[in-house]
Amino acid sequence: MKPLGPIPAGFEANAQGRLLIGGTVADMLAKEGTPVFVYDHARIAAQIEQFRTAFPGIALHYAAKANPYGPLLEAIAKLVDGFDVASAGELDRVSRFSLPISFAGPGKSWTDVEGAIRAGIVLNLESEGEALKALTWGKRLGIVPKLAIRVNPPFGLKGSGMKMGGLATQFGVDHDRVHALVHGVIAGGAEWHGLHIYAGSQALDAEAVIELQRATIELAALIAAQVGRAPPHVNLGGGFGIPYFAKDRPLDVERVGSALIKVLEDRPKILADTKFAIELGRWLVGEAGVYLTRVVDRKVSRGETFLVTDGGLHHMLAASGNFGQLLRRNYPLANASRFAEETCEQFTLTGCLCTPLDLLGDEVMLPSTNVGDVIAIFCAGAYGLSASPVGFLSQPEAREILI
Repeated sequence: MKPLGPIPAGFEANAQGRLLIGGTVADMLAKEGTPVFVYDHARIAAQIEQFRTAFPGIALHYAAKANPYGPLLEAIAKLVDGFDVASAGELDRVSRFSLPISFAGPGKSWTDVEGAIRAGIVLNLESEGEALKALTWGKRLGIVPKLAIRVNPPFGLKGSGMKMGGLATQFGVDHDRVHALVHGVIAGGAEWHGLHIYAGSQALDAEAVIELQRATIELAALIAAQVGRAPPHVNLGGGFGIPYFAKDRPLDVERVGSALIKVLEDRPKILADTKFAIELGRWLVGEAGVYLTRVVDRKVSRGETFLVTDGGLHHMLAASGNFGQLLRRNYPLANASRFAEETCEQFTLTGCLCTPLDLLGDEVMLPSTNVGDVIAIFCAGAYGLSASPVGFLSQPEAREILI
């Protein structure tokens, strides 16, 4: 038996012992076809409210790469202060909302840069080459580009799932070259919007996040002093994680927020008028999503019982362990049709793809489970369908619904 990750708090069973998602029985949500991703709007709103309480005065931006599902974006647009996008496709999805947008990510094409400048959004420059593209397009179009510099800081986020700072990287401009690039942007006739400093993701250690934010503000002040003027805006990044695996514990965001407010109260005078934002994706929507897939076969092979579902890694790559895990661990999952029943049998849960990589639950304990039962994989609201190889083996696409 191998442990499962923790099911997020608040998921309950109805009187018949079946899983409820947003007050609706999971089997009913699956009735029109599986696999299906279900996103609970109320859970997302509760996360945003928790952020507002913990981080008063800090703008909240949604990182669209976490989940770009249209109805979900529309719901979030009413609750956040802006969007951060990482492609022209994401920009197309959020441009209809009357909110500030910033565009980050390496390798922006000339067409990407042109589209961003025409749209009047903020470009987070990842290199001097991108700055040249932006200034060139600004002159051609007769539009003043809004440019921020993405900084590659001299530090990373300790314990993060993915480090994006403190090392040689494709992301951002090394911190000791930023001031020169800012001078070049201003001299080129662009509007310097500020700094974007993102050092890592999927952090659960409050002390690590607190230290990162303190160091980020110190770095912003240093760059401001080198430039000789304050950045109008500083995006502090995000990196807030959620518990996926056994022994993971939720990030103490109240502690992080309290520390950040104190640091900002005592910040260097050069940053007195600077506005600050945090961009979050996974932390806002991850625990609000559940992937429902139905058992289509139960078989025994060399004494081991397998449950084969109609889903798989082509929809939920992360749960298979093929989305950045070094050692595969089990996501939180359950038999949604028998959610209240005690576990009593060990199963290996797979998808329907013709590859041994399609493993959704490795030697997990579940109630007695049979063909037709619905399996729920939790923490599926971020980096689920859009982060998976949906075209692999030409299987049917999963549905998505927001409730």
